[in-house]
Amino acid sequence: MNIPAEFDEIRPYTPEELPQVFDELVADPAFQAVINVIMPGVPLEALSHQLHQCKTNLEVQATIFYPLLHKIIKEHSDGFTLNASSLPDKEKNYTFISNHRDIVLDPGFLSLGLLDNQFPNTVEIAIGDNLLIYPWIKKLVRVNKSFIVQRALSMRQMLQASARMSRYIHFAITEKKENIWIAQREGRAKDSNDRTQESVLKMLALAGKDDAVDSLKELNIVPTSLSYEYDPCDFLKAKEMQQKRDIEGFKKTQKDDLLNMQTGIFGYKGRVYFQTAPCLNEELETLRGLPKNELFVKAAQLIDLHIHRNYRLYPGNYIACDLLEGKQTFADKYDEKEKAKFEAYLQKKLDMIDLPDKDIPFLRQCILTMYANPTINHLKALHV
Repeated sequence: MNIPAEFDEIRPYTPEELPQVFDELVADPAFQAVINVIMPGVPLEALSHQLHQCKTNLEVQATIFYPLLHKIIKEHSDGFTLNASSLPDKEKNYTFISNHRDIVLDPGFLSLGLLDNQFPNTVEIAIGDNLLIYPWIKKLVRVNKSFIVQRALSMRQMLQASARMSRYIHFAITEKKENIWIAQREGRAKDSNDRTQESVLKMLALAGKDDAVDSLKELNIVPTSLSYEYDPCDFLKAKEMQQKRDIEGFKKTQKDDLLNMQTGIFGYKGRVYFQTAPCLNEELETLRGLPKNELFVKAAQLIDLHIHRNYRLYPGNYIACDLLEGKQTFADKYDEKEKAKFEAYLQKKLDMIDLPDKDIPFLRQCILTMYANPTINHLKALHV
């Protein structure tokens, strides 16, 4: 396929580029060290041979990443389910817009779930360049069908980068016949109060058709809800909240980002459930004729409504609400054993936070809020 050169800097690698990238990865000492941890006992020569047998990015995913993800589910969760029954046409190409919990696993689990649900393809993944800390990470994610969202740019450069990314996403859907995954906002919602940023939708509408509704409809947007029973990074998010409160201009380091990635992958997640809503095209049609700014506000609200309605709530979500409010509003949703388990989990996570001036009441409230917000938003959405 002839891919416009303007996308070379950000797009996933093409099948023709893969053999050279495989050689570069296998020769990289930092990549070798990671492989020794993730795939212990696998000789580099065997991995290299396995990679070179793969002729497409999808084959790499099915051969290398697919078994790894199943292993992560088996060892670090109590099971994963994707309910994609809202999408009867599996041959269509979709843009999955989801809430964002885990830097690595959100699109990984979605891709796995699509293959397990007999969809013919996985997703191309929008990933921020702030996470591409080492050369091998940048290479690996582009092998794994990721395209790069450029972040640290001037305002003018940002507009140009957004327009190019929009053109790429439309090209990927209409010409490459790929699916896309993109988070509903830049970065994860630290407090799990998931809201779609209108800027994401404005970016998506920059390319494609002249009319904003037609441009969005071309992408076949599917709101997707991600529900992790436990968030392995909850204590790291709470720690960051206190640091932001106490240290003016605090920003995470690259080391922090790496720790978040590692903790998210190998931390305990409990049960994991993803659910797709129907494709948004019919509902977008009802917004035709609205002023542009109002159109993006309404479209974002529609996506949020679907995401919030399709959460799967666990006992911890209800317990967190009751502990925050000091009430027993949801006492019928859990028993004493489940409450004791969640409170023990909460204490364990608070103990893991390493700060010199730990504000326990504040940190406790942060973590409880993370687990309570999906309940609050779900109940509101059910009554809209």
